Amino acid sequence: MTTSTALSRRGLLAASAAASLFLTARPSAASIGGVTFVRDAAALAGNPVYAPWPGPNGGVPPWDKVKVEHLKPALVQAMQDQLANIDRITANRATPNFDNTVAAYEASGRALERAGTIYSVLSSSLSTPEFRAVQSELEALFAAHANAINQNAALYARIKAVEATRETSNLTPEQQRVVWLHRTDFIRGGAELSPAARIRVGEISQELSQKFTAFRRNLLADEETWIVVDDRAALRGLPDAFIDALAMAAEERGLKGRWAIVNTRSSVDPVLTYADDRDLRRRVWTAFIMRGDNGDANDNKALIADILKLRHERAGLLGHPTHAHMRLHNTMAQTPERAMTLLEQVWRPAVARVHEEVRDMQALADGQGAGIKIAPWDYRYYQEKVRKARYDLDEGEVKAYLQLDKLREAMFWAAGRNFGWTIVAADLPVYHPDVTAWQVKDAQGRHVGYFYFDPFARSGKRSGAWMNQIRSQERFAGAVAPVVSNNENFVKPAPGRPALISWDDATTLFHEFGHGMHGLASDVAYPSVSGTNVPGDFLEFPSQMWELWLSDRQILSRFALHHETGRPMPSELMDKVERARHFNQGFATVEFLASAIVDMRYHLAETPPSDPAAFEKAVLAEIGLPDELVMRHRSPHFGHIFASDSYSAGYYAYLWADTLVADAGERFAKAPGGFFDPELSRRYYDIALKVGNSRDPAETYRMLMGRDADPAALLRKRGFA
Repeated sequence: MTTSTALSRRGLLAASAAASLFLTARPSAASIGGVTFVRDAAALAGNPVYAPWPGPNGGVPPWDKVKVEHLKPALVQAMQDQLANIDRITANRATPNFDNTVAAYEASGRALERAGTIYSVLSSSLSTPEFRAVQSELEALFAAHANAINQNAALYARIKAVEATRETSNLTPEQQRVVWLHRTDFIRGGAELSPAARIRVGEISQELSQKFTAFRRNLLADEETWIVVDDRAALRGLPDAFIDALAMAAEERGLKGRWAIVNTRSSVDPVLTYADDRDLRRRVWTAFIMRGDNGDANDNKALIADILKLRHERAGLLGHPTHAHMRLHNTMAQTPERAMTLLEQVWRPAVARVHEEVRDMQALADGQGAGIKIAPWDYRYYQEKVRKARYDLDEGEVKAYLQLDKLREAMFWAAGRNFGWTIVAADLPVYHPDVTAWQVKDAQGRHVGYFYFDPFARSGKRSGAWMNQIRSQERFAGAVAPVVSNNENFVKPAPGRPALISWDDATTLFHEFGHGMHGLASDVAYPSVSGTNVPGDFLEFPSQMWELWLSDRQILSRFALHHETGRPMPSELMDKVERARHFNQGFATVEFLASAIVDMRYHLAETPPSDPAAFEKAVLAEIGLPDELVMRHRSPHFGHIFASDSYSAGYYAYLWADTLVADAGERFAKAPGGFFDPELSRRYYDIALKVGNSRDPAETYRMLMGRDADPAALLRKRGFA
């Protein structure tokens, strides 16, 4: 449930129409990372990856025209363009000021922003063998390009000069924050180090880029495997619609007449929840938790050790005791110690709840004469039986009312109720037939932005769920509307059947739309602080906040419609869902916390662990992880922290943000209009969603609530109070 921008903001700063001022007299050759590239006019003629996007409202990516062979020439030229634009900034003899330095820098990478977006979306959503053949080379070039900017002493000197006078030069508060953030980014990139140390930081960034790419490639390879079932009887307990989807997955892989359980969460979780065959559950669970950890060509453990070592070295060069300290200095938590305090505060009551859950499951299994001790591959299966026994609540019964198309309509309707938006189908090019496009309009009918929806798992698409900020909103030299996407990995139904999803999947659906609304609602001047370009522990606040709307009875009564009868979910079933809302919170919280604690401990270690498997095992034993479950993301497939730097030492952010959600959610629940209270919705939109990172998120939250968050609200929300 992450967000993703087009590559990194470093060197990919979106620009407004002012970018045309910089895209003249492009050089015929430029050097990136010591390699000289000559502009290939023939390759760029009509290249849809390089060209401005066609269409109304600022255009959209021409997905229907993009081919893999377009990527490298477009991206190389776009990098050359930005370096040439930066040379123009540094050659300016005028005294550095915000407009001629910082705003110009914001506008320097327009072509690269476009091309990088297309590359990034294909990388996560349509990674073909042809794409992967050029990926490693391009990732190395991106790192070299970022280093070329980081190492530009003249550019940094100008930004530093502007930052030194930011409080006395009549800059707006947003401009002051933008220049401070840019200088902070340059410092993190090594701008104030000695030449030798600065070069080493650049080398580390390039090495990390290559290792991140290898980690993602290995993980995707293991997620593209599957377990074949030859006898339908082995699938007893699974819903018929899901069995049909497994048959379709098998047929797509040349296994007609059999069933394929693909090694992704959307296929695995239903098997672990419903399949009566314990050995099948064990096999599926084992394959899933061993992704990246099979001692073969796709094993990620050596990469993890290298990544940790490089991060630790870089943090030391930059003057930080650990990578965790470096990563958290510009977040709401500010220090890893504060983040760990929150994790540890919740750990003990969550583990106690797990022990209660296991006792209940073991008693039920014993009562049925199962003759087993609850193992990790039994947890979801028996928790579902306990749920049924205790609350008379069958998740399959709930799922019958959760049609994906109806829930998408529910999200759109709720956004209209809260924020005045209208969301209508848009005839735009898409990169895959499963993708749909939508236009968002405000209460006056004005264009807000475009939204792409990509819900189903497929080969070449990475696992999980995420939001792409395809184009950041901005208005510093002309209005630019945002473009975002939501991407999930739900199991695609067989032809003629509706896509039914679980309550957990529905929560994920709403979560990602919360990210999408954050990007769409943005109303700032500068793209570097637009939308979801915020610290991670605030980033997850709008997304997790929107999860609360799923349970609202106005939504359930209108859109939770039975897939066969069309009747709305009865109030009695809604009551059962409400009574069971704290059920299984021990499992959900502990599997998350285990991952977050291991992440932080990796990055707080004084000496980087050289054996990740032994380190993971030792940490989990030390904190007392119950035997009946594992980390939500074991290290060899923990893409949040080893496929990029984005969430490294930052997985805690989901819990930090959930503290904000629990606190703010209580205020919504008590408002006269509940979750559709017009006054509170307006405040939330204006104060929290529109401002991006144009001010300190801690200040934003205090403006919204009138105080800091109450940590006790989190314990109440999870039933641990």
